[in-house]
Amino acid sequence: MKIAVYQAQTGIDPAANARDLVGGVEEAAAGGATMLFTPEMSGLLDRDRSRAMQHLHFESDDPVLAAVREAAAKAGLWVHIGSLALLDADGDKLVNRGFVIDGTGGIRARYDKIHLFDVDLPTGESWRESAAYRGGTRSVVADTPLGGLGLSICYDLRFADLFSALTNHGATLISIPAAFTVPTGEAHWHVLMRARAIEAGVFVIAAAQVGRHEDGRVTFGHSVVVDPWGKVLLDMGGESPGLGFAEIDPAQVEEVRARLPAILHRRPIPRPERFAS
Repeated sequence: MKIAVYQAQTGIDPAANARDLVGGVEEAAAGGATMLFTPEMSGLLDRDRSRAMQHLHFESDDPVLAAVREAAAKAGLWVHIGSLALLDADGDKLVNRGFVIDGTGGIRARYDKIHLFDVDLPTGESWRESAAYRGGTRSVVADTPLGGLGLSICYDLRFADLFSALTNHGATLISIPAAFTVPTGEAHWHVLMRARAIEAGVFVIAAAQVGRHEDGRVTFGHSVVVDPWGKVLLDMGGESPGLGFAEIDPAQVEEVRARLPAILHRRPIPRPERFAS
């Protein structure tokens, strides 16, 4: 099966971002893809929160989501929107929410990012995602034409327990849409993506933001597809946006798990005994 990966340089104008996403849907369908994957924050990337708030909506009113659903239905293409920034149900905070959309434009699954990025980096960059966003409370596996798709978003990558839960409940592919910083990307992106694929014998599909954005931030790029043995099937580099394609064989998951059945050998881990020195 062929998948398409949309590496984006999302800006501060949701209407322009929506046009780019619709173009990506059309290009992916024309290229014969079964499903398209887009990055975290596909609809708006703006660290000026007062300016960004002018463009934020509840899910039911979000124009970017509506545009992608319409394009998916027109193209008959499944789409995973890596995430959109949306007002939560109470309107007092935001959610970082991903969507699985089927070929009729229907929403098959939603996932709110669980782990929020609150860090101070050696470069002087400081990020406090929890100041504006409410973390999710559910892990999600969605049935798709590619198989069971486990959903995660960016910083979730660092928490192996989430991926164990997803694969314990039927995920044979995992999507990790991201807007990674350059310092953390250079240090950890590829090794963590390959580790997540290897430890459970799954395909990892990670659509990423790339380059210098209108709000001034710089993201790492390198959208990747990794097979269940840890081989990188696609790496879109760290320079520019665009669409990439990769061929995946769902049968490879069972082949790899038969050769190295680590997922079947998982056991509950008891609380460690601690011995004082």
